[in-house]
Amino acid sequence: MTRANRIAVFKDEAKKSVLLLPAILLLLCFFVTPIVLTVYYSFTNLALSGSNAKELRFIWFENYRHMLSDPNMFISIQKTLIFLIGSLAGQTILGFLIACFMKEKSKVFRSIAGPCFLAGWVMPEIVVALCFMAFFKDNGTLNIILGVFHIPAVSWLFEHPMFAVIAANVWHGMAFSMLNFQSALDNVSGDMEEAARVDGANRFQVLWRITIPCIKDTIATNTMLNTLSTLGVFGLIYAMTGGGPANATTTLPIYMYNQGLKGMQLGFGTAIGMVILLVGAICSLFYAKALKAEK
Repeated sequence: MTRANRIAVFKDEAKKSVLLLPAILLLLCFFVTPIVLTVYYSFTNLALSGSNAKELRFIWFENYRHMLSDPNMFISIQKTLIFLIGSLAGQTILGFLIACFMKEKSKVFRSIAGPCFLAGWVMPEIVVALCFMAFFKDNGTLNIILGVFHIPAVSWLFEHPMFAVIAANVWHGMAFSMLNFQSALDNVSGDMEEAARVDGANRFQVLWRITIPCIKDTIATNTMLNTLSTLGVFGLIYAMTGGGPANATTTLPIYMYNQGLKGMQLGFGTAIGMVILLVGAICSLFYAKALKAEK
């Protein structure tokens, strides 16, 4: 390649790179920079009040040592895992069942029913929380329905708060899973399913042995995305229960808020944020490795 050709190629690549600059700047400002600051501040005594607010000092692993000695930290990890597993199971199963149901319907029905399911997904978390508070409160819709069948009322938000917030999050996020599965199911070859039925397979066997293996990549990707979004759920839980009663729904984001903003210890709060980031990274690596192993 001559010098003139190399210069021409360089100029061409430079022009292409210029088009990527806005996206790169956005990533640096809103993704890379917050992560770097979170890592840095987690090793400091950053605070909004008290003696630590006078001078920012580097305290190394003191925040992490304090975190590991706090029993509420392990309670919040336990509650986070329960909330995560319950939400993932509900969103994945319901989203898949709705997608299967929608696949067999006409385009007119899907064009009408689809937006109805999507309404819950596009609704802000605070609105979802208020709707489910009205549904689960002592004189709410659910207890009215139970009363029709002469079943005693239940104080859902006090006796079963984790179930209430999981149900709200499942309803809020299942439409996203439905969209992913609906797109994947539309790409499953109908000839394969028809051939299996001709060979004597029933509906469940076709679903288990043909449909699910064909969309396993979509299932893994959907699970990964739902995991990352569920780990960051804050407004819905805080509006419904505030993390209570007695830390019954205090997940890691709630615990981080209580320590970082309510307790005004931002350094300690960012250290908790690092734990959330670590959990999300481990889950992402696990899903990515599972996908790679299957190919």
